[in-house]
Amino acid sequence: MVRFVSLIALAAALAGPVLAQTTDKPPAEAAIPAPNRVTAKRAGTFGGVKINYTAIAGETFLQDRDGKPTAAIFSTTYLKDNPEPNRPVFFLFNGGPGSGSLWLHMGAFGPKRVNIPDAKDDGAPPYDISDNPESLLDVADLVFIDPVGTGWSHALGKTDPKSFWGVKSDAESIAQFIRLWLNEHNRWNAPKFLGGESYGTTRSAAVAHELNRQYNDVALNGVILISAILDFGLEAEDEGNEMQYMGLLPSYAAAAWYHDKIASKPSSVEAFAAEARAFAAGPYITALIKGNSLPADERTAIRKQLARFTGLSETYLDQANLRVTPGRFYKELLRDRGLSIGRLDARYTGKDYDNAGETPDNDPSFYGIDASYPAAVNAYLRGDLGYKTDRSYVSIGGVGPWDWRLGQGRDSYINVAPGLARTLRENSRTKVWVGQGWYDFATPFAFAEYSMNRPGWPEGRTEFHYYDAGHMMYVRAQDRKKLSDDLRDFIRRQK
Repeated sequence: MVRFVSLIALAAALAGPVLAQTTDKPPAEAAIPAPNRVTAKRAGTFGGVKINYTAIAGETFLQDRDGKPTAAIFSTTYLKDNPEPNRPVFFLFNGGPGSGSLWLHMGAFGPKRVNIPDAKDDGAPPYDISDNPESLLDVADLVFIDPVGTGWSHALGKTDPKSFWGVKSDAESIAQFIRLWLNEHNRWNAPKFLGGESYGTTRSAAVAHELNRQYNDVALNGVILISAILDFGLEAEDEGNEMQYMGLLPSYAAAAWYHDKIASKPSSVEAFAAEARAFAAGPYITALIKGNSLPADERTAIRKQLARFTGLSETYLDQANLRVTPGRFYKELLRDRGLSIGRLDARYTGKDYDNAGETPDNDPSFYGIDASYPAAVNAYLRGDLGYKTDRSYVSIGGVGPWDWRLGQGRDSYINVAPGLARTLRENSRTKVWVGQGWYDFATPFAFAEYSMNRPGWPEGRTEFHYYDAGHMMYVRAQDRKKLSDDLRDFIRRQK
């Protein structure tokens, strides 16, 4: 042991002069390699049309004002060969924040997709990866974008990745990527569509505002919001926020309808949701804001109607003070069957450790799909397209702490709807397309409707579409086709 310590001391002594000679100079920053990319020629039939196309998977470097690379944005681009003039381009991303674009890429609109059972666990590999006839390549070139910290996108050199992790900084980075992409592919005069899912809709609104106000040089033909959340304050689970219960009730009604917890069940979820909307925005919210002044007879009438719409007992609703939080609802709705329901998609059910808890152990609609999509995107990009990297693909990662401020210098629940409304007012041909699943509790449809039905929002510029699934409606085969057809029609109408 003594001999070992002596050897260490000798080594330190010998190294001393060398260290002394170098401490006055900072170590040189490692050279940043060129962007890593791969290109492949492919063909497929999409929307009934045979398309020859070029796939480009790889990095685009963002730069600071001095031209120094700050981040590598990974994207997968699909370009139709020999395109018609002014062919549309559709930029897409998922949400999180912290999610890569694999869900929309491998689940809905890319030329390949992973096939999993609807409303059931996806099992284990190998998963079925096949051609995707619902891809939108017949009507637009597609660009799937992974923001910094997701997918294979990462900060470069000494740039702190946290500098990209916020509503505004994230939007700025995606806006810069879009402009760089338009430069590279000479597509400035092409019709442009921007689309996201979940927090990706928040990003879509923020990026549209960024392009409109900061750069003021990119006009969008369409902003596509899949499972939209624009105003986070509406559904904040804070004591005293009565709006959350008003917006949740129509989704509670849809889930109760699906699981046959409704007496004299109406023929369609649309009809029952419409009834629930009217009750929620009228008698229910009126009763809630009366607080402790709510008369006993009115409380009784409201409780009875709540039981009808939610499928929960009047006793439980009374104990919950007419206010049922989402976690409680997921556990309580099917407690008599020993099951909990999903948050992303209430059609999924799960079995918890026991049936006595107040909330579920986990979300069965997420763990039901969480392995198949990462397996599919890695197998496809690394295998079929031949992309080489030692990095792990981040499907859902930690990009925090996330800066939720919009530049006002204060902490508050963000609302990006006013910025998108202004973008619409200042771009007369920009339209908004919204797709919502009836059984989605991550971004309930009533909140999306309310956030885009306020003063300042131009009338006649937004269209809503509804699907018989949840947050990721494309996991259901019929809705994947309907989603594709609805968007294909929208893009054609806006060209």
